[in-house]
Amino acid sequence: MQINRTRRSALAACAQAAFLCALAATTNLSLAQSGWPNKQVRIVVPFAPAGTTDILARAIAPELSKAFGQTFYVDNKPGAGGNLGADIVAKSPADGYTLLMGTVGTHGINRALYEKMPFDPIKDFSPITLVAGVPNVMVVNAEKAKERNINTVADFIAYAKANPAKLNMASSGNGTSIHLSGELFKSMSGTFMVHFPYKGSSPALLDLVGGATDVMFDNLPSSLQLIKSGKLKALAVTSNQRSSALPDVPTLEQAGGPALKGFDASSWFGLLAPAGTPPETVARIQQEVSKALNSPAIKEKLLAQGAIPSGNSPAEFAKFIDAEHKKWAQVVKNSGAKVD
Repeated sequence: MQINRTRRSALAACAQAAFLCALAATTNLSLAQSGWPNKQVRIVVPFAPAGTTDILARAIAPELSKAFGQTFYVDNKPGAGGNLGADIVAKSPADGYTLLMGTVGTHGINRALYEKMPFDPIKDFSPITLVAGVPNVMVVNAEKAKERNINTVADFIAYAKANPAKLNMASSGNGTSIHLSGELFKSMSGTFMVHFPYKGSSPALLDLVGGATDVMFDNLPSSLQLIKSGKLKALAVTSNQRSSALPDVPTLEQAGGPALKGFDASSWFGLLAPAGTPPETVARIQQEVSKALNSPAIKEKLLAQGAIPSGNSPAEFAKFIDAEHKKWAQVVKNSGAKVD
């Protein structure tokens, strides 16, 4: 009888010890999760400074710094149409300390455009939130446009056809929406321009303003001030609706006639983390980004630059990325664009 009581007491003690161990493990996990972030967080921008990807990253980084009490800083890693920077993040630890400001290029276009990809844009990332959608704008060097009597898209098409292979088209890199917008324009309008890819919008715009190139289908926010200053002339926006930032500028479909019917090639930008990042961390970042994008100051600033803020959920963003893959794969196929 005494033996049974002793045995029961031992079993009870073991059960209690197991429970306490499990409770301690759960508590430690919870503390580890709630401890994020306990150091600075890097947001990799896979393009050069001053482009739209960079502008949007630098708009939300200070807001995240304030929300979490740690520094969120932007690290520009341009190259290979955004693939270089995106690959850095794909191969980083999934601990919430390295994020990517991804784009329609890195996560919607490149897999269809490049023969070999260093990462899988779906499997290697945890989508956090869509930050903003942005129309592209067809811009030309204002002085050259005046010399060539180019005032409209129709004028540009006529000049391009009369001067085959004499026009140079700048872009922020192979595979970007800026590049593909131009390729789509070429295939639909029956024109040809020599493509010059740069490591971001800023260096491409410098050469366009300087007259080294002739046309660019840039993201609207990075071209807007140059348009307003008169250094660039906006011929049309690439979205299916006019932009509130340039209400007097027509869409390519409106300006290009039947040949450009249905033209729609807008850009987007969103935050992603390496695959396997704790869902709790992803959710916390999404909530704070959404809050920042809905604050009057940030919202008005982005809208004034031609960007449409979002802040959707990780699940909604993942679904959006999947749809973009399918859409741009068809655009790449139709345009015939390829990058080795």
